[in-house]
Amino acid sequence: MTQSVDHVALLPAYLAAGTAVLVLLTDLIVARRAAVLVVAAVGALATAAGAVIVGLGDDRATFCVPGACSFVANDRSALVAALFAVLTLGVLGFSAATRDVPPGEYAFLLACSMTGGVALGSAGDLITLIVALETLTLPLYVLVGLRRRTVESAEGAVTFFVVSVVATAVTLLGAALLYAVSGRVHLSLLAAGLPDLPLTGAAVVLVLAGLAFKVAAVPFHAWAPAAYDGAPVPVAAYLSTASKLGGVIAILYAVVDGLRPALDLAGPALAVLAVLTMTVGNLVALRQTRMVRLLAWSSVAQAGYILAPLGAFMLSRGRTDEALSTAVSATIAYTVFYVLMELAAFGAVAALRPGADGGLIADYRGAARRHPWVGAALVLALVGLAGLPPGLAGLFAKVVIVRSLLDGGAGWLAVVVAINAVIGLAYYIRVAAVLYAAPAQAPRVRVPWVVATALGVVTLAAVVAGFAPQVVLDLS
Repeated sequence: MTQSVDHVALLPAYLAAGTAVLVLLTDLIVARRAAVLVVAAVGALATAAGAVIVGLGDDRATFCVPGACSFVANDRSALVAALFAVLTLGVLGFSAATRDVPPGEYAFLLACSMTGGVALGSAGDLITLIVALETLTLPLYVLVGLRRRTVESAEGAVTFFVVSVVATAVTLLGAALLYAVSGRVHLSLLAAGLPDLPLTGAAVVLVLAGLAFKVAAVPFHAWAPAAYDGAPVPVAAYLSTASKLGGVIAILYAVVDGLRPALDLAGPALAVLAVLTMTVGNLVALRQTRMVRLLAWSSVAQAGYILAPLGAFMLSRGRTDEALSTAVSATIAYTVFYVLMELAAFGAVAALRPGADGGLIADYRGAARRHPWVGAALVLALVGLAGLPPGLAGLFAKVVIVRSLLDGGAGWLAVVVAINAVIGLAYYIRVAAVLYAAPAQAPRVRVPWVVATALGVVTLAAVVAGFAPQVVLDLS
C-alpha cells in the first residue's frame, strides 16, 4: 500500500526543526550572541505563524492507515504549537542578560524542545505522542545543567534526568501493554473499544502514571523544585511551562481521547492525583524561603487545578460528549492562563536578578519600589495565579474550573479547589507584600531593555487572556 505524505500538515514541525538547524549554522558562521538569539526568535515567530495558518484552515492529516492518522493538523494542534512558540520566544527575551550559558547550544536546545512540542500537538497515535513528548523533554535535561560551575545546576539536571527516565519507561510499558491487548496504537482506534481485561487496567494506570510526571503531579513531583532552582531562571521559566503544557496535552490526547473506554479505571486515579497535587503543592509552598522554589511548588499546586476537571468528568456517570467538551475546554483554558502567568512571574524574576539565580524571597524586599513596572508585573502574575482581581485571567480561570466541576457533579472537588485557592493566597500575598515593603539597602539593578520588553509582552498577553476567554474556549 502506497502512502502519501502531506508536507503542508508537517509545515509547523519543519519550521521548528529548521530553526534549530539555522541556529547552529548562525552560531558556527557568525558566532555572535545577538545574531543567534534573533535567528531563534524569528524561527519561533515563523513556527507560530505556520501553525496558525495550517491549523485554522481545513483539517489535514498524514501518515494514515484506514480509519486513523498519526499526524493531524487542526485548530487544537495550532493552539498547542503557537503556545510552544510563544514560550520559546518569551524565554529567549528573558535570556538577554544571561551570560553564563553558551548562546548557540542554548538556543539550539530550546528550538529542539519547541519541535517536540509542535509535533506533540499533532500526535495521532501513542508512538508519535511519546516520541514527541521525549523530544520536548530531552533538551531540558541539558538546559537545566547549563549554568556553569554550580552544584545546584548539576544536582537539578541529574535529578530531572533520572526521574524522567523512569517515568518514560513506565509510559512505554503502559503503551506496550495497550498494544498487546488491542493490537492498536492510533488514538482514534483505541477509542473505538478496548478489551475488558485486567491487563487493560494495568496499561491505563501505567500510562497515566508516566504522563503525570510531566505535569509534576504528586507523587511524581520530587524533581520539580531541585530542577527549577538549579536551572538558569529563563530555563526554569521554560521548564515550568513547557513541560507542564506537554504533559497536559499528552494526558488529554492519550487518556481522554484514546482511552475513553477505560475511564472507569483512570477516573478515580486522576481525581486523587488532582487533590493530592494541589494540596501538597500549596502546603509545602507555605514553607519556602527561595523565590524559584516557591514558584516551583506553586506550579505543582497549579497542576492539581489543571487536572481537576478531567478527574471530575471521569468520575461522573453521564459521560456525554458535551460534558467531555466542557472538561477539556476548562483544562485547556486554565493551562493557557497558567502558562502566561507563570512565564510572566519567572520573567519578572529574571529581570529583577539578571544573570543570577532566583535568590531568597527576602532579597526582593522593596524591589517593586525600585522597579515599579517590573514589580507590578510580578505582583500581577502572583495575584493572577492566586485567582484575585485585578488578575482577570486568573479569576476567570478559577471560575471556569469550579463551574466545570459543579456541572460535572463533583461538588466535593470544587470545595477542595476553593480551600486550596484560599491556602495559596497566603504565600502569594506574602511575596507581594515583600516586594512593596520598605526597601533594604541594596544596589540598584539595571533591567535590560530586551528582558523588560519581553516581560511587558507576556504580561499584556496574560491580561488580554482575562478579557477574551471565549477565544480559548472556541479554539479548544
